Amino acid sequence: MTTYGQHQQPAGPILALDLGQKLVGAAVSDELLITIKRLDPIRRSNWKQLLLDVQTLIRSYDAKTLVLGLPLRLDGTKGDAAERVIHLARNFSLSLLIPVFLQDERLTSREAETTLKAAGHNQFEVARLIDSEAAALILRDFLSTSERTLFDQEKQAPNTK
Repeated sequence: MTTYGQHQQPAGPILALDLGQKLVGAAVSDELLITIKRLDPIRRSNWKQLLLDVQTLIRSYDAKTLVLGLPLRLDGTKGDAAERVIHLARNFSLSLLIPVFLQDERLTSREAETTLKAAGHNQFEVARLIDSEAAALILRDFLSTSERTLFDQEKQAPNTK
């Protein structure tokens, strides 16, 4: 695995995605990696449309890095959902001109729901905002860690450097 230390901070702005089956949550940092903005979720249909939607977000926010939430099992192992995200990471890394990182997203949806409810959002609002709030939490965790997992195109697998 390729792990980037703190001295090798990925370039900002950074776009983070929480890849759900129906919706893709999205969040973006500022250029200095200080603030995180929750974006409207993307409706998930097919790969081609997802790529176009992500490319549009990258251009709109001038994103220099992409982070995908990696849904590991609670014990840290990869299940089917994690394998699907790794497959998409490969596709993104082959299709985009920016680095693609994977970030452990265990329990971010639950934390997102708790955060939104604590902020006073009703159940309808929580359902509308949860995916992008999870993406914001994925980005927060990515920015606060000293080890980051870069998707390696050549090995077609996550690497730590």
